Amino acid sequence: MKAVRASVGLSAALALAMGSATLSAQDTEDFDPMTVSEADAIGCRLDAAQYNGFALSVSGPDGIAATRKWRKIRQPNAFLEEYELPAPITVADHATRRIAFSANALVAVLDLADPNAVAAPEGVTNAVGDAAAAMVRLAPEGSAFRKFMGERVLVDRTEPAAQDGGFGTHEIVARTISNVVTHPGKTLYGCSYRIEMLDGEGNPL
Repeated sequence: MKAVRASVGLSAALALAMGSATLSAQDTEDFDPMTVSEADAIGCRLDAAQYNGFALSVSGPDGIAATRKWRKIRQPNAFLEEYELPAPITVADHATRRIAFSANALVAVLDLADPNAVAAPEGVTNAVGDAAAAMVRLAPEGSAFRKFMGERVLVDRTEPAAQDGGFGTHEIVARTISNVVTHPGKTLYGCSYRIEMLDGEGNPL
């Protein structure tokens, strides 16, 4: 399972890095990923290029996780890489010491059984259909689980190719709120940063 998580994270990181490389130099000039706080990344206060630089700087002996003394958590979800922080942070008025990276997002793991408690103030609705959300499954500890997954787009920006034969980008930054059956009684509250590469005519590659 550990190997699977590592390969998923590496593939996602490389894809994000390729996308962010096309952004203009002024977007990342003088940017030091080591100065980014996890609260800023969770709070959607970065652009996609900055987030990618931050995410790519987490691992390694001199990376953010080691420097800030984050403790990696062994857990059963292959699509999350979870860490325990040495001190709590406050996110959406909830304190937590757990954060998790997915393919293109950083989320806080909140001790909150009902995601609607933080989703409603954010204007985030459940994108999972009523029938599907109402399907009762049992979480590992035997509790009923109702799926929630939603987002609200905060930034939707397109940068066309600067010259013939070049590439453009389509960037989306979104508040994301969800829950997963592997984390019963928890809400994942964070931000996703997505970059799609475009050809010279603005079409997705």
